[in-house]
Amino acid sequence: MSLSTSPRGTTHTESADPDETSGPRWARVIGFVGVLVVGVVAFLGAWERRWIADDGLIVLRTVRNLLAGNGPVFNAGERVEANTSTAWTYVVWFFSWLTDVRLEYVVLSIALVLTTAAVVVAMLGTMRLYTGRAVVLLPAGAVVYIAVPPARDFATSGLETCLVIFWIAVLWWAMLRWADRSTRPGLGSVLFLAFWGGLSPLVRPELVLVGALALLMVVAVPQSWARRAAIVVVAGATPVGYQIWRMGYYALPYPNTAVSKDAGGAKWDQGLTYLGNLVGPYALWVPLLLVGVAAAVWAIAAPRSGVHSDRVRGLARLRTPSAVVAFALLSGLLSVVYAVRVGGDFMHGRTLLPALFLLLLPVAVIPVPLRRGPIALVSALLVWVGVLVWAVAAAFTTAMPQGTQVGRSGIVDERAFYSVNTGHRHPILASDYLDYPRMRAMVEAIERTPDGGLLLPSAQFTSWDVVPPPLPIPEGGAEHVVFFLNLGMTSMNVGLDVRVLDQMGLAYPLAAHTERLENGRIGHDKNLFPDWVVADTGMVDVHPFLPFYLDEDWVAQAKVALTCPDTEALLTSYRSELTRARFVQNLKHAFDFAAYRIDRVPKYEIERCGLTPPPERTPTGPTS
Repeated sequence: MSLSTSPRGTTHTESADPDETSGPRWARVIGFVGVLVVGVVAFLGAWERRWIADDGLIVLRTVRNLLAGNGPVFNAGERVEANTSTAWTYVVWFFSWLTDVRLEYVVLSIALVLTTAAVVVAMLGTMRLYTGRAVVLLPAGAVVYIAVPPARDFATSGLETCLVIFWIAVLWWAMLRWADRSTRPGLGSVLFLAFWGGLSPLVRPELVLVGALALLMVVAVPQSWARRAAIVVVAGATPVGYQIWRMGYYALPYPNTAVSKDAGGAKWDQGLTYLGNLVGPYALWVPLLLVGVAAAVWAIAAPRSGVHSDRVRGLARLRTPSAVVAFALLSGLLSVVYAVRVGGDFMHGRTLLPALFLLLLPVAVIPVPLRRGPIALVSALLVWVGVLVWAVAAAFTTAMPQGTQVGRSGIVDERAFYSVNTGHRHPILASDYLDYPRMRAMVEAIERTPDGGLLLPSAQFTSWDVVPPPLPIPEGGAEHVVFFLNLGMTSMNVGLDVRVLDQMGLAYPLAAHTERLENGRIGHDKNLFPDWVVADTGMVDVHPFLPFYLDEDWVAQAKVALTCPDTEALLTSYRSELTRARFVQNLKHAFDFAAYRIDRVPKYEIERCGLTPPPERTPTGPTS
C-alpha cells in the first residue's frame, strides 16, 4: 500500500504496484555509502587544490575592518561594498569573530565544510525522488560536478562559490520535502523554505532568479491567504531590510562590484566563448547526455507513485516532485543564460558552476532498478560506468594548457596563474602573495616613506613610484595610498590605515563610475588613469615629484573635473559622516548614483560637466 494526498490535503491509502515496494535494506545501504564516498572525495578534491585567490583576500580585508570596528567597508572611512556576496562576508566574519585563528585558515575551513555539505545535501535531496522505489541509487550528477576541475578550484579560493552551492543544495532538499504529497508540510518547514529562498540576493545577486522562482511556486499553491502573507513576510524581511540599509549606508542599490563590472550590460559573444571554455575541454556534454538519457528513460518507464496526476490539478501541481525537478532545470538554464549574457568571467568556469550544479541536481544520484528486468539493470549500470570513466578523464584534464597566461579571450586558469606567479603550490596566506611581482617591494616602499604618499606601480617589478604628500607633513605622517589592480594581495599585506584603491573600481567608486571600455577584458573593462588619484588624494602634482608618465595638465584637469556637482555628490555619499540626514539622502538617490557615469579622460569630463578648464601648465610637456 502507498499513501497519497487528495486535493483537499487529506491522506488516504491506495494499492501500490508491486514494483513500487521498497527495495531490500542492502540497496538503501549502498545508496548512503555512495553519498558518504562522494562527500569524502569532494572534500579531498577540494583540499588537494586548496588555495585562496587574490579576489578571496578582498573579502578578508572587509572582515578585518569589521573586526576592527570600522564597519563593513574596504577602506576605513569610505563606505564601499567591495564584496559581491553579502552573506559570505558575514559568514566569514562570524566564524572569525568566534576564534583567534588566522583569517585565511578560517575561510579555508568554512569552504571545505560547505562544499562537502553541499554535495551531500544535494544527493540526499535527490534520493527523496525515489522514496519507496525498488532501486539502488548510485552517485552520478554529483560525481560529474566534483570531477570538473574548476569546481574543485573554487571549492576553496576564498570566494563565495561554496556558500552558493550549499544554499542551492539546501533549497533543493527543502523544496522536495515540501513537495512530498504524502504529508501536508507544516508551517515551520514552509516558513524555513521561504526564509532560505529569500536569502538568494544576499548569497549572490543573480541567485534571485532561483530564489524568486522557488518562492513563486511556494506562494502560488492552493492555501490560505494568511499563510501566503506569512510566506511573503518571512521571505522578504531579511533581504528588504538589508536593501534599505544598503541604500542608506552605501548609497547604492547593489554591491559596488556590480557598478564596477556593469553587471547589467550584455556581452553575448564573450559569454558564449566563456561557455565553450568550460564545456569543450572536458567534453561536458558527454556526462550530461548520459545522465539526461538515464533520467528520461526512468521517467517514462517508471510507474507513477505517491499521488496520481489526475488527483492533482491546477496550481496544486506545483507542489509535486516533478515540478521541483522542472524548477531546478529551469533555474539552471536561466543561470546559464544570465552568465552568458554578461560575458561570463575572466576566471575559468567560475560563474557557470552554480548553473552546472543546478542542472545536475535531479540526477545527483541515478536509480538502478531491481525489478525491471536485466535490460533496464544493465542499461543503468552502463550509464553509471560511463559517467565514472568520464569523471576520471575529466578530473585530470588540463583545460587551458597556457592557463598561467591571459589569452586572447581574457580567460585564465586563476589558480594555476597564481600558483606559478607566487611560487607556491597552494597560495593560502596573504604572505604567500608577497612573492608575487611588486608585492614585497610595495611593503618595503611603505616602510621607506614614513611621511606617507601615493604608491603607483612602476614598470620595474621590484619598485614602486611614490608621489609624496604636500608640505607641511602632519605629525605622524600623511596617509599611504596604494593604487593597484590586485586589491586582495595588496590590502591584506598592509595595515588598515593604508588606503588601497584600484583602477577598475571594485573598491574605488570614482573608477567604478567611469564608462565601460569597449572590447576590454571581461571583468577588467574599466581603467581609471592614475592622474585622477593624484588629484583625488591631494598629493604633490608637479614634476619632478610626479613620475615622468604623469602629466601635470591632466592632474590639474582632474582636480577641476572632481568639482563637478554630481561627482562631488557621489564622493560625499560614501565619504561623509553617516548622519541620519546623510542616510536618508543616500536612500533617496541610490539609484541615481548607481546610474551615474563619468568620462575617464579629465578634459572630456570637464566638457561634459560644463566646467572651466584650468590654464595649461606644460603646453609641450609629457602626456599620459
